[in-house]
Amino acid sequence: MVKRWVYNKEAAPGVVNNLADSLKISPTLASILCQRSICTFEEAKAFFRPSLLDLHDPFLMKDMDRAVNRLAEALHGAEKILVYGDYDVDGTTSVALMYSFLRQYTHQIEYYIPDRYKEGYGVSTQGIDYAAEHGFKLIISLDCGIKSADKVAYASSLGIDFIICDHHLPDEDVPQAVAVLDPKRVDCPYPYKELSGCGVGFKLVQAFCLQQGIPQEEAYKLLDLLVVSIAADIVPITGENRILAHFGLKLINGPEPTRPGLAALQELAGITTEMDITSIVFGFAPRINAAGRMGDAKRSVSMLLAQTKEEAFRMADIINESNKERRDKDSNITKEALQMIAEDEFLKNASSTVLYKENWHKGVIGIVASRCIEKYYRPTIILTQSNGKASGSARSVHGFNVHDAIESCSDLLDQFGGHMYAAGLTLPVENVPAFRQRFEEVVANTITEDQKIPQIEVDGRISLNQITRNFYNIVRQMEPFGPGNMKPVFVSELVYDTGAVRVVGDSHLKLRLTQDGYYDIDAIGFGLGDYFRYISKGIPFDVCYTIEENEYRGNVTLQLRIKDIRMK
Repeated sequence: MVKRWVYNKEAAPGVVNNLADSLKISPTLASILCQRSICTFEEAKAFFRPSLLDLHDPFLMKDMDRAVNRLAEALHGAEKILVYGDYDVDGTTSVALMYSFLRQYTHQIEYYIPDRYKEGYGVSTQGIDYAAEHGFKLIISLDCGIKSADKVAYASSLGIDFIICDHHLPDEDVPQAVAVLDPKRVDCPYPYKELSGCGVGFKLVQAFCLQQGIPQEEAYKLLDLLVVSIAADIVPITGENRILAHFGLKLINGPEPTRPGLAALQELAGITTEMDITSIVFGFAPRINAAGRMGDAKRSVSMLLAQTKEEAFRMADIINESNKERRDKDSNITKEALQMIAEDEFLKNASSTVLYKENWHKGVIGIVASRCIEKYYRPTIILTQSNGKASGSARSVHGFNVHDAIESCSDLLDQFGGHMYAAGLTLPVENVPAFRQRFEEVVANTITEDQKIPQIEVDGRISLNQITRNFYNIVRQMEPFGPGNMKPVFVSELVYDTGAVRVVGDSHLKLRLTQDGYYDIDAIGFGLGDYFRYISKGIPFDVCYTIEENEYRGNVTLQLRIKDIRMK
């Protein structure tokens, strides 16, 4: 698949040079920092040396004083507290964080995760009824609740108070809860708006510690859970999130991991190197999510709360089996979906993909939509039957707002929601053909030619001889990488293979590159085996890549991870 290389806008040369001089680094590295809005020595110092002292005062968040006072009242009065969270990674880590903190101060506490298929997303009537039947007087909702005004009102009618900890965009009708903590509220002055749901829960814990004279270290012990939510929920790793992620990773990678559940998950995922954001996204997140997709998300919380290695491994084994089942269904349904496209002339040439099959597993259709985009790069919706309706997940391509496109078809839908790049929808089964046609018309009329081509954002052009151990070490100090602070991507032009090129595995390229005939460096390109016949002939090419370490038989060397190749 052809990709566009989009170069990030460079800062003014004077600003770059001043930063390079003050930090004693190359202009190339200074330019990367400036692209990330780090343009002064002070900003660079805060970036390279994150400090917990730079976390914002949690009481800057709207309603935080009310939340802390109501929580203290509940604890002092021995009221029953229900910690309620969503079934995804952000929700389950949020529940584990809040529950593990509060259980130190009360035994009158339980947690509740709604059933993905019976109750759906967010606060449910069933959950509130459970709270009422069991005598709970306070519900703390995490990663959900901001769009549950009707449910909060229902709880209030039953004598149950709500503290909402959410990070999604609120509707105009903000729930009438005791406290609504959400930095995205238009009336909330909190300076950092991109916290995860678990991050908002952490700020409540932090504020409670401040009010009650509890050492802040008690809150910081929870940062290993928080970094898992930050990574899995794909929130920007900038500002406060970067500080929280940095210290969360330090906890996970410490000499003695303090959370048996995460240690068990790391072992079962086969991760032997130091954990980073990427390994959480691909190693932890699918397994934690699988519990809710394939069975009961409470299992993930139980694993995260496990206090012994034996208990942690028992729960992690169950979750790992759920993930294997999820992978099998994901793989099988993806094959079916791709075959349906390949055998349909209209679908092959369409601007969008809308597929429906009544027996596809609802828990994996969002993953299948993403897999289809890897092959056919265009807005994609995968639908299955659930409770007599067609229910599905939408995924989009860079720059195209799939939520707006779905909204244009709203008269055919029962309900929908989401954001620019991901959405969910439900409609009558008989409306699927009409929806497919309408959605295709909307996409075809609004998508641009550029949006039909996947893009790679490039930080700069460099020569291979600039890639030294010192250069790489400074790049490494820019971690943790993630949205808003991605791993730097470079382009080197007119490179050659030294004659070592070969195809390994199914279709991966292994090379040793040279430029101007005097600098060699190893490189690997996954899925790029089709370029072998050109590169083996000695034809020059441009290469787009990130830099990484490769360890082989105890020998650690630098290598390029190739993202794309352009032949000359």
